[in-house]
Amino acid sequence: MDNQRLILFIVFSFSLLLLWESWQAKHAPPAVAPTAQSTPAANVPTPSQALNAPAAAPAQAGFAKGARALVETDVLRATIDANGGDIRQLELLAYRETEDKNKTFTLFEETQTAPYLAQSGLVGKNMPTHRSLYQLNPGAYRLRGGAVQVEVPLVWNDPETGVRVEKTYIFKRGSYQVTVRTRVINGGTQPVDLTPYYQFTRHGEAPRGSSFFLHTFTGPAFYTDAKKFQKVAFSDIQEGKAEFEKKADNGWVGMVQHHFVSAWLPEGSVKREYYTRSLGEGLYSAGVILAEGTLAPGQQKTFTVPLFAGPQTQNLLEKTAPGLDLSRDYGWLTPLAYPIFWALDKIERLVGNWGWAIIILTILLKLALYPLSAAGYKSMAKMKKLTPRLQQLKETFGDDRAKLHQAMAEMYKTEKINPLGGCLPILVQIPVFIALYWVLLAAVEMRGAPWLGWITDLTAPDPWFILPVIMGVTSILQVKLNPQPMDPMQAKIMMIMPVAFTVMFVFFPAGLVLYWVSNNVLSIAQQWAINKQVEGGGKTTAGKA
Repeated sequence: MDNQRLILFIVFSFSLLLLWESWQAKHAPPAVAPTAQSTPAANVPTPSQALNAPAAAPAQAGFAKGARALVETDVLRATIDANGGDIRQLELLAYRETEDKNKTFTLFEETQTAPYLAQSGLVGKNMPTHRSLYQLNPGAYRLRGGAVQVEVPLVWNDPETGVRVEKTYIFKRGSYQVTVRTRVINGGTQPVDLTPYYQFTRHGEAPRGSSFFLHTFTGPAFYTDAKKFQKVAFSDIQEGKAEFEKKADNGWVGMVQHHFVSAWLPEGSVKREYYTRSLGEGLYSAGVILAEGTLAPGQQKTFTVPLFAGPQTQNLLEKTAPGLDLSRDYGWLTPLAYPIFWALDKIERLVGNWGWAIIILTILLKLALYPLSAAGYKSMAKMKKLTPRLQQLKETFGDDRAKLHQAMAEMYKTEKINPLGGCLPILVQIPVFIALYWVLLAAVEMRGAPWLGWITDLTAPDPWFILPVIMGVTSILQVKLNPQPMDPMQAKIMMIMPVAFTVMFVFFPAGLVLYWVSNNVLSIAQQWAINKQVEGGGKTTAGKA
């Protein structure tokens, strides 16, 4: 296999990987609504044997509407419903929707076709669930003056048992973390088991504005000290194949999508169980059940669980909870991606623009990898210089491929050229550039960030298609600078590839295309200079490398 074939194989493999991931995301098996026979009788989670009873997650039965609290801080706008005390809607005021920049980004919402809610309740007979009706003073709750937090209290009472539950949402200034404080008062004559649960109910579709060509994970995620970060696909939940650590005394449960994450973050070492459930009609739930012990008559107990719902900002995730930063998923290249983002972030702080930071980082990476890339380009330049002689060999031996390959091997040996010399250095560099690709794709810090002129959002496609066209032109120039394949079909494919990639890159975020354009321009300059050096050295020999 010569240089061109190996390069072709690498590029096509990477392209097919992106397309395959996107195809799987778009064609996942549809959810099947459960039949009456298969629907569990219980409509709230109950603890497993580890928590003294069999496990089950809640079934879906619509979202009743009642009195509502409208909460607004400097970074969030939330809607809380008295039915279940759920957060029915949550807007992140600093972010805009991908498809409509005039609309504030909405993370939680209760639409009929694509709901996404944060719910909580208590397991057990005569205890409030996410279907129970709380008492709530409707209206607006805002941070006023110099207030650092605003509270929304909800109350549930059971006159028969004498149990009172007070659920309070606490929103803080400048924070994407909402504290859910639950106080249970046992005014009855019988002990009460305290088994609260916290869950997300979400549709199984990718978020609005997702591109077919750029597949990112959407779905539940769990973190424990033992198993670390565990993603669970909606399709696995539907098929009953979801695998994750279900019992622990630490960790959290989250719901991940491109650029954003929500997570219930139980504190301390309380015993807990994690679960997932397919609810039918394309809906799923993922949550955690806690064992808070038994509450004797006349006693009360308060427990709090923070809810994080916000952007996957690197520094913010690291400060919020152990392992939450892993929700910003770089895949198997995470160890390489972290220092790359660190460098990109430092450069942006110096220049004040993410677009220029991408260009500068690309230049720095090119300089760091210069010895490897120079060796590869030099080998390709030598191969290009031999192209006329290789063509003569092909004409001489015609269809006798055995003799042709033998003559080519002798020529490579005489000229001391390794036909794979141009590809091996490229193979070493590939992990670096793929890691940078995932860094640019995952960086919510660039959401809404402009570069210059017509590029007003580096995470959105180029509205005028200028960068994709430049990328296509520079890719064609790269092909021209490299040795041309002797196989006519292979040569045609090499020329078609830039056109195909141009069409693909029309749908890519502008920041990613800017990186590829910058890399192409630098590669062209380097290849051109090395070609001139080799061509000016006379006949290719061992002493003129």
